[in-house]
Amino acid sequence: MSKTIDIAEDITIAQTLPPEFYTDEIIFQKIRKNIFERSWQLVTDTDNIKVSEDIFPFTFIENFIEEPLLFTRDKTDKIHCLSNVCTHRANLLVKNPTNSNQILCSYHGRRFDLAGKFRSMPECDGMKNFPSERDHLSSAPFAEWKKFLFASINPVFPFDELIKEMQERLYWLPFEQIYFEPSRSQDYLIKANWALYCDNYLEGFHIPFVHKELAKVIDYGAYQSEIFKYSNLQIGIGKGGDDVFDIPKNSPDYGKNIAGYYFWLFPNTMFNFYPWGISINIVKPIAVNLTKVSYRTYIWDASKLDKGAGGALEKVEREDQNIVENVQRGITSKLYHRGRFSPKMEQGVHHFHRLVAEFLK
Repeated sequence: MSKTIDIAEDITIAQTLPPEFYTDEIIFQKIRKNIFERSWQLVTDTDNIKVSEDIFPFTFIENFIEEPLLFTRDKTDKIHCLSNVCTHRANLLVKNPTNSNQILCSYHGRRFDLAGKFRSMPECDGMKNFPSERDHLSSAPFAEWKKFLFASINPVFPFDELIKEMQERLYWLPFEQIYFEPSRSQDYLIKANWALYCDNYLEGFHIPFVHKELAKVIDYGAYQSEIFKYSNLQIGIGKGGDDVFDIPKNSPDYGKNIAGYYFWLFPNTMFNFYPWGISINIVKPIAVNLTKVSYRTYIWDASKLDKGAGGALEKVEREDQNIVENVQRGITSKLYHRGRFSPKMEQGVHHFHRLVAEFLK
């Protein structure tokens, strides 16, 4: 494979990512550094740091980018995202969510406040030029959207550029009413490259072939895609008037029977909006041919669950996993090279591949 990947801007002549992208270990490691360390990742929601002095430890991307971080909420109700590594001898500071007015290292007793500022350490008499700025906990970039908390290590674009179109399009939804539903949330292990899962998500082309039940409620001929800078949107139009959104007059979608809005945020987060609430897929690489998808459900109207495009989601997920694992096996064929894009149905995939190529250069 050449050192660079080129995806033509013109979708009518463009070729898909080469198969080596999905199978090569060196490329996989480059993706870790060039894409994921520079991206925004959805971590949790504000219910996990609900009150003052709550502390929530997390790993940036488990089994892939093992960066230990913390969300804290201080006494002034301000949220911080901090390194979870002691600045003395690199001990991990907090292992489990807790509520405390300080961060105390269990190794040598170094103490920090909830903004990460060094406060004290035993046996430090005689140390010169101490404490210094390097004795405080480092801050990590983070962002809050509605009740969702995102973090990054070294973002190369502002968070607002990621979320702008989703905010502007769906401002009218009752976000203040949503609550997390653990019984409808779980993690899946998929024996496939993370990007194949994204490829599959980013087109409705496969719906009539893979999702027979979903095809009964979605108007395939009216399926729409919209492309933005670091995100894209697919719109599923319901075949009937039931189980669709009640869209306000000042929305550009007023008068449409929309059954689902499917927003993808580069590189690996999907927000799926239904009349009952939001299902979220966070696609987490583990190995070049192994991926964990964290499926999270938030509800604002339980009376509309299990209906329309937002019904039978577990079955749709299993169908997607099966086809993606089939593609992972096929992508290793010595006789397969690169595919072509459907200009009508694969605009989202083309957009994704162009962003990947850009970030890998």
